[in-house]
Amino acid sequence: MSTPETSQFVRLRVELVLQVDDPDALTKAALRRVADDADMPADERTHAESAVTEDTSEALAYLVDPFDLVSEVPGVDLAQASWSSEPIDYDPDSPDWDLDEDDADEDDEDDEEGARG
Repeated sequence: MSTPETSQFVRLRVELVLQVDDPDALTKAALRRVADDADMPADERTHAESAVTEDTSEALAYLVDPFDLVSEVPGVDLAQASWSSEPIDYDPDSPDWDLDEDDADEDDEDDEEGARG
């Protein structure tokens, strides 16, 4: 149930770490996506082809679209989205890669606010 004080907007944060096993397949798929985009101006197409060919993280960013993630979710419209990708050094056993890290920080802040409240 929604009250007048409740915002209709929700920020959904998703962090993914993907292992690229076949960079050539990823690059080829991104190049196909660029080629299939009939509305893309020629100079932008040249830049996109260069970017996805030189950097697999760019190829991935070109293929992953936040709209695709929520387009079939009933009752929601995507208001704004931004995303990026970057190559990283990943060690799944490292405590630095705790996916719940942000949630823990927020829970700690909520606990502190509740104690002050």
